[in-house]
Amino acid sequence: VQLMESGGGSAQAGGSLRLTCTASGRMPTPVIMGWYHQAPGKEREQVARMTHGGNKAYADSVKDRATISRDGAKNVIFLQMNDLKPEDTGVYFCNIVVLIEDKLRGYWGQGTQVTVSS
Repeated sequence: VQLMESGGGSAQAGGSLRLTCTASGRMPTPVIMGWYHQAPGKEREQVARMTHGGNKAYADSVKDRATISRDGAKNVIFLQMNDLKPEDTGVYFCNIVVLIEDKLRGYWGQGTQVTVSS
């Protein structure tokens, strides 16, 4: 399984971006799908996650501004970010956790850079 993020770039504060995570290879049904944000000089933190059953949760930093969704047929996960703020700047990673032989295994993409200017 390989994950590749795209859709990052530069944006003005108040703008929007849609990040895409495309999974390739033979992938079992994901248990949990998530997006993580790593700001410059800081640790990676989860900003959105979605379970296979469709339950979603967001970090306070993006709540009401972000939406995580999935196109299961295409093994693609999206993160729609609206009303961007300079503090949203950083690298965004997608993460997928799958169940393989009764063990949870996680996969990461290489990240996509988002830069928000005021």
